[in-house]
Amino acid sequence: MKRQLVVITGLSGSGKSTGARALEDAGFFVIDNLPLIMLPDFLSLTDQGYAKVATVVDARSCDFLGDCNEVLNRIKAEGHDVDVLFFEATDQDLVKRFSETRRRHPLVQKEGILSAISREREMMSELRRLATIILDSSGLTVHQLRQRVLAVVLGSEDHEGQLSLQVQSFGFRNGLPLGADLVFDVRFLDNPHFVEELRPKTGLDADVSDYVLSQSDYKAFLVKLKDLLFFLLPRYSQEGKTSLTIAIGCTGGRHRSVAIAEDLGPYLLGTGCNVLVNHRDLGKGVS
Repeated sequence: MKRQLVVITGLSGSGKSTGARALEDAGFFVIDNLPLIMLPDFLSLTDQGYAKVATVVDARSCDFLGDCNEVLNRIKAEGHDVDVLFFEATDQDLVKRFSETRRRHPLVQKEGILSAISREREMMSELRRLATIILDSSGLTVHQLRQRVLAVVLGSEDHEGQLSLQVQSFGFRNGLPLGADLVFDVRFLDNPHFVEELRPKTGLDADVSDYVLSQSDYKAFLVKLKDLLFFLLPRYSQEGKTSLTIAIGCTGGRHRSVAIAEDLGPYLLGTGCNVLVNHRDLGKGVS
């Protein structure tokens, strides 16, 4: 099976972990600190497994780097697509990051951090020479670096629409949903619970949905909600989010919130995002 393989390497503190997490969120199977010489064996053992693989190779694997070029050529000869993504940054940025995080550079000894950085640059020079992508993280925020990684590995077209949306209905009397990013309270709308023939039904039934969605207050609310989401979604994506939960709440989570979540789902599909609609409290009693 042909794979897409990304070897994530570079200097300690330059952003490799951020790059690995970004690719993991994008669907890659990520292995941390696998000795490069063992990579062909891993691919052979998982031949029918992962189509997208990323592995982090850094100074911790220095004793196992071996002949990098030979290993990578062997993988390419087997038909796999291989990129070597090399992270680096200025000495000033690297020293600042280690100081801020209070982490110890993996190669630091008596000579101090600048000497350790210099030694690591020399140690990783062969992998840098083989790099297909060199990414300088100097001055970048974590979110900017994440976006840069996804853009260079996936390409701008593949990266568009990576934001996954979950639209979840719920009832306030059962508590707020865990992990909700945006919560909207629709209890201001007339409640189908107080219409006898609608009470035993749910927002999935056409007559309940019509009752909720035909209200003039809902139509005004929907216009404002769409404007807000149209403004927010691309900015969340630019900020580096890959998933967002939009929670719609009524009293019990069976009528109003369900109808509105179902109505909102098709609109959000039109934004190019991946959309999943679910109803947390649909079976918990009347609302």
